[in-house]
Amino acid sequence: MAARSPTIVDAMAWNHLVSLEQWEQIKLESSRKPQLVYKHSTRCSISIGVKYRLEDRLDQLSKSFEVHYLDLLNHRDVSNQIADDTRVMHESPQVIVLENGIATYHKSQGMISPDVLLSVGKRQ
Repeated sequence: MAARSPTIVDAMAWNHLVSLEQWEQIKLESSRKPQLVYKHSTRCSISIGVKYRLEDRLDQLSKSFEVHYLDLLNHRDVSNQIADDTRVMHESPQVIVLENGIATYHKSQGMISPDVLLSVGKRQ
């Protein structure tokens, strides 16, 4: 497998979350299909490892979720709003599953598992 750059996001695989307006749309869309938000720090080795593990399963995850990538360092305002709206304390890295505007699942750091996310997606 070819080495990947830890700071470049594959534009074909992730929906880039870069604005508060997009976040509002994600909340609305969560009534149609569960939304998975991955909060990533480009300066954190744990985040980089989690991102790689998620990317290895992104095709499968995308069948159950709309998958979004948030660069925390560049969009802290969006991250703060997500924490306020979901009442999920900010951590990094972090995944949050949103259904009907409510956070139904969240994990951070080493607790993030693509396999568990896939099982969460299957219960939909």
